[in-house]
Amino acid sequence: MKSIMSKRSFLLCGVLSIVAGTTQSVAQSSANYPSKPITILVGSAPGGSNDTFARMIAKPLQSALGQPVVVENKPAAGGVLANNLLARSTADGYTLAVVSSTFTTGAAIRTDLPYSALKSFTPVAMLAKGPLLITVSPNSPFQTTAEMVQYARAHPGKLNYGSSGVGSINQFATELLTNAAQINVTHIPYKGMNPAVTDLIGGQIDILVASAPSLMAQVNAGKIRALSVTTDNRSEVAPALPGAIESGYPQSAVELWWGVLGPAAMPPDITEKLNVAINQIIDSAEMKSFFLKEGASPSPMTTAAFGQYIALEITRWKDVAQRANIQPE
Repeated sequence: MKSIMSKRSFLLCGVLSIVAGTTQSVAQSSANYPSKPITILVGSAPGGSNDTFARMIAKPLQSALGQPVVVENKPAAGGVLANNLLARSTADGYTLAVVSSTFTTGAAIRTDLPYSALKSFTPVAMLAKGPLLITVSPNSPFQTTAEMVQYARAHPGKLNYGSSGVGSINQFATELLTNAAQINVTHIPYKGMNPAVTDLIGGQIDILVASAPSLMAQVNAGKIRALSVTTDNRSEVAPALPGAIESGYPQSAVELWWGVLGPAAMPPDITEKLNVAINQIIDSAEMKSFFLKEGASPSPMTTAAFGQYIALEITRWKDVAQRANIQPE
């Protein structure tokens, strides 16, 4: 009997020693963080906004943390590959990812994702937000969003709109507007934004709601007419254009956003250290100027606020998808 108890005591002490050692190791790694290079995953090819923002924060983040910060592009499946790699990474703060609005629109309509958008990640920091532009072709008779809505109500189904694809933020934002304005407009999905812009200029489609970087050059050249922005109020990105409230459709307000995620269960002190460092970086005058050129404004948040924002976005887009019957391709 004593022998059995001794063995049990020995095993229990061994387990407790392992647990204590693991806890101490995690605490030490958190205290020394970072002690090796950090990787930022991007689920798109070089040159896109996610990639641009990741590379812009990498250098100052490297200076702030004292370790190399490397950006790795994993362009496949609309960002799903990079997101899944992140979800399966060790939750030690050495693997992060820059994601954007499509992270939540995809989560709203796809049931086949190999991860949970809400449970598989740690929200680290919001980077920036920006408006979309509501635009029409240069030969369109519409000078305001209200005029476009008035015509669409009088001619149900006659107008159409383009998007960069089924389930894109462009489609979701336009459906949000059509629902708020109670109009019926036909969706024409494209394989990317460039062909949609080309057809808008050529008059093959009537409406296109897209990011400022995608459209502003053509707007400034007079090849496209911008009617309004999708933010609540006027945006410094395009200050001459009215916002959703001023245009008369406050329920249609939507913003593009970009942020940084880590794997689920990251140590809170590491998450907080990253959040503070990133918030300080994006609040600099240099970064504000950079974001403005990219059609956005810095949007520092706490990790808790960013997590709540993501959850609300997914709920909102699920509602839009259900009303508009948006199905994944």
